[in-house]
Amino acid sequence: MARRIESLMLPGPVGRLEARLEEPDDEEPVEACLVCHPHPRHGGTMHNKVVHRLARGLRRSGSVVLRFNYRGVNLSEGEYGHGKGELEDARVALKWLRERYPYLPFSLAGFSFGSRIILRLGCSVQTPLRLIAVGFPAGYREKIDLAHCTLRKIFIQSTNDEFGSKNDLEPFVSSLPEPKELYWVQAENHFFRGALDQFEETVFGLKK
Repeated sequence: MARRIESLMLPGPVGRLEARLEEPDDEEPVEACLVCHPHPRHGGTMHNKVVHRLARGLRRSGSVVLRFNYRGVNLSEGEYGHGKGELEDARVALKWLRERYPYLPFSLAGFSFGSRIILRLGCSVQTPLRLIAVGFPAGYREKIDLAHCTLRKIFIQSTNDEFGSKNDLEPFVSSLPEPKELYWVQAENHFFRGALDQFEETVFGLKK
């Protein structure tokens, strides 16, 4: 069975959202996962290297993956929504994915700014199988409240992340309710330079 790959334009809150849907190789998907990209004001798109590896690791493990560009990015219509708009874009994309695969459990994953989006969205939805936060910017001045989020939260971080150091991230994760997991990847920077293969293998090895 050939892998399904679709380029899509999803109806979004302020216009169409450019998206890409990919099913696993040679097997039926066991999970649907929405993947969110980094900050659009800093060059973030669904084609970012870390996002690509995150999606591929998930797909290799049996997930059908939907990536999309926030409003105003590449072919997506609209303009930057200061976080609130991007959260609504993710909500709409997730709704589309769940309607497309209503029989599958679903998860959310995101890198950097995208990790903040999926944690906020997932903890409000309260039904995802897991939330995978990659390169979480724990040092960001605007804090995120997850004190009552009892979903499975998985953090994957570079050991040399400029925006989420061990000193910032470990206390944050320790403060969260269970279940939670934290994985460190020995890498050069926030973008897992020099360790993208190890990063992808970490994603691939996560238990559902």
